Amino acid sequence: MRSSVFPSAPTSRRRFLGQLGVMSSAALLATRLRLEAAPARAALPDDPLFTSAKKLAELIQTKKLSSVEITKAYIARIEAVNPKLNAVVFPCFERALDEAARADAALAKGKVFGPLHGVPCTMKDSHDTLGLVSTGGTLGRKGRIASRDATYVQRVRAAGAIILGKTNTPELTLSGQTTNLIYGKTHNPYKLGYQPGGSTGGGASIIAAGGSPFDIGTDFGGSIRGPAHFCGITGIKPQFGRVPRTGHIVDFGGFFDSFQVIGPMARWVEDLELILPIISGPDYIDAAIAPMPWSAPAAVDLKSIKVAYYIENGSERKCTPETVAAVEKVVALFKDLGVTVVEDCPKALIKESQELRNALSTADGREWVKRMLKKYGTTQVSSVIAMGDQPQVGAADFARLALEFDQNRSQFLQWVKPYDLVVCPADSAPAQPWPDEPRWTPPAGGNYGYTGTYNNTGWPGTVVRAGTSPEGLPIGVQLITKPWREDVSLAAAYFVEAGTGGYQKPAI
Repeated sequence: MRSSVFPSAPTSRRRFLGQLGVMSSAALLATRLRLEAAPARAALPDDPLFTSAKKLAELIQTKKLSSVEITKAYIARIEAVNPKLNAVVFPCFERALDEAARADAALAKGKVFGPLHGVPCTMKDSHDTLGLVSTGGTLGRKGRIASRDATYVQRVRAAGAIILGKTNTPELTLSGQTTNLIYGKTHNPYKLGYQPGGSTGGGASIIAAGGSPFDIGTDFGGSIRGPAHFCGITGIKPQFGRVPRTGHIVDFGGFFDSFQVIGPMARWVEDLELILPIISGPDYIDAAIAPMPWSAPAAVDLKSIKVAYYIENGSERKCTPETVAAVEKVVALFKDLGVTVVEDCPKALIKESQELRNALSTADGREWVKRMLKKYGTTQVSSVIAMGDQPQVGAADFARLALEFDQNRSQFLQWVKPYDLVVCPADSAPAQPWPDEPRWTPPAGGNYGYTGTYNNTGWPGTVVRAGTSPEGLPIGVQLITKPWREDVSLAAAYFVEAGTGGYQKPAI
């Protein structure tokens, strides 16, 4: 299959336009005009703060820049922007510089640790990280130093990555508002005083600000895709069962097991493709992880796929005009490519999916959350996670909800069967201001988001920046695929990134 319809991040737009020209389709003229008008990328070899992790690894391994030089540059950037953002909550700069020096010494002897050799990164505070404070934002773990690496942390470190510090998260990662009683609020680098989304808000904020090439996020209801949208970066929620959750504060098992997914976040799509296979595959601890083969996005022929798209999903909360425009821009790119595109929204299924998720999340009276708090010794809980007196249902009602939940998932599979890709908003609006007193509010009956549905189904989904609000805030578009087809989602993400410009450097 042809792979020439999408470039990697460092590929110039001129080269990509040439590739489009080779396809000799008159329908591609509009795409060419859009690409010519798109903002220039910031991924330049002479600016390591805004290029990709893949390019940084190449610069290190070809000895154009040392790991120490790059690590120092990222440390300086964090020191410059983090006082405004509060994104990196536990730095470990001295350790990072020691590891960078070891990486350079090994390279001088001809040894390469892996594809991320000497590349700095950050790590969400909910991940166990050997020798570093790892709190998950809950007071019972304040000051706790992890005695091991989470499986995926160990895997990126074994591939040569160097951790600069831990990034902020809401308590137990169970909120879309990145604040907690240990570290406080994290801010959006595109507009201070605005939220970065959650729960991987700290990681998204510092990546967007040029303080880290990538972070590892978690997604229980949109906690990778939401912050990627709000902070103008890219992130992928892999298929449930792809990446082990061992070592995360909300790890694996229980009825809500299928919600929780681990995945990478970065400025450029090529880093998602680089990192996701590294962290994937069974660790023989997390029982849900399957030994599924990895398919390369380069093997996907985008011109042969069928795309469904929707904008409004039936919620009472309508999309902003700029959100509508961003989705329409992406749809136009695929139409110009000659792809079959159909407007199709399963509104009844989305509504039922959200209502079942809401009911199941509190069906046990939040006992699953209370058990975690007790385990960690937390007695004072952040106001942004749902606690208090929650309704509890009997065994018969719980069994009924579980059955209806699986029936809904089956109906979603029947709906998506004709399509290879689903394009829709990541959220109905861009980032919102921080309230004076952040707190959890129960979901309104007629309002439901765009991300949680695909935690329920378990399918993969990537978010890529495709627009901008009047306030200068990023707007992302969500690219959902069938089970285990991360290759299609990433191929589409490459194409959208090239066609819209993708990441744009904030003014901070």
